[in-house]
Amino acid sequence: MVDAGPGDAGSLSEAQRRVRRSPLLFTTPLVMLGLLTLVLVWESVRGNIAPDARDDWPWRLQLLDMEVLGSLLAVAVGAVLARAQYARTVRPYLGWRGSWVKGHLRGEAQAWRVGILNGGQHIATVESYECLVVLAGGDNRTDLRWTDISAAVTELTAAGLVVAEDFQLSELGAGFPLVGTGSYETVLIGAFSRKFVERVEALHVRVRVTDVVGDSHERTGDCMKGARANTYAPLD
Repeated sequence: MVDAGPGDAGSLSEAQRRVRRSPLLFTTPLVMLGLLTLVLVWESVRGNIAPDARDDWPWRLQLLDMEVLGSLLAVAVGAVLARAQYARTVRPYLGWRGSWVKGHLRGEAQAWRVGILNGGQHIATVESYECLVVLAGGDNRTDLRWTDISAAVTELTAAGLVVAEDFQLSELGAGFPLVGTGSYETVLIGAFSRKFVERVEALHVRVRVTDVVGDSHERTGDCMKGARANTYAPLD
């Protein structure tokens, strides 16, 4: 059995990263804070000029009373800090888990089962899900590209691997929920025979999810990671 946590790294970076923040829940409070800061600067400059000069344009322009402005600034700063703290609290923690088990492929042969988990405390929904197949002994790596599950299956079957006998792949469509359990319960990514492990050097999966505050997080993992090291270990 092998587990991959959020900080692991491989040929492709396996570290989880935030790729987008919610424009509504992140950008809007910052814009409001920036505008109020500009108003504060204006009122501070205006308050330090000679009283008789305030009758001339543009110094006679008073945007907000200083007491009201101070209250609004406090609210804006509090909103930005609260949002940042809440975003950390509800952040998903994506991880992978693989082990040799029976029951996922035809017959009684053992398969390398790989699952994805959300170790956070809140739900996250899948935004996109892609695969990158690297066949063993391939001389030309220039054609490698991220594809959807159906294209990956086509590439694998063209290499002589049989669906349900040598492998099976799950497709996590857009909107699929990854429940935050805080445990090691996983959702099946795929199951692979020993033949598959020998013929496929790497099967990278890239999943992007959206958390409850609208931020997007992405993680890439190799389904073959740990499979060969555990191939000849005692199996139940």
